[in-house]
Amino acid sequence: QVQLVESGGGLVQAGGSLRLSCAASGIIFRINAMGWYRQAPGKQRELVATINSGGSTNYADSVKGRFTISRDDAKNTVILQMNSLKPEDTAVYYCYVRDSVILRDYWGQGTQVTVSS
Repeated sequence: QVQLVESGGGLVQAGGSLRLSCAASGIIFRINAMGWYRQAPGKQRELVATINSGGSTNYADSVKGRFTISRDDAKNTVILQMNSLKPEDTAVYYCYVRDSVILRDYWGQGTQVTVSS
């Protein structure tokens, strides 16, 4: 059974920073993509950032230049460094990893990020 444990969410003032971490454990054959999505109240879940096994990254336009995604393959961990946070970044943030052998995505339980104005 694969588990993803997220940490680092919380309450921060606008302009502040938070660092989200997600560690995967269990039987994963090969992690290809890792990333973060978020869901604000009343809105659909949206992509925030992804990183593939080669280190290539992809960001939502709304977070480019403010957020940085990275990964530590030795620890099966994906990190999201969030700077210059805005109230519109308030959401539940979910991490995911993709097992490229069995073509399955695994999701974390979500961590709340709240940015006050």
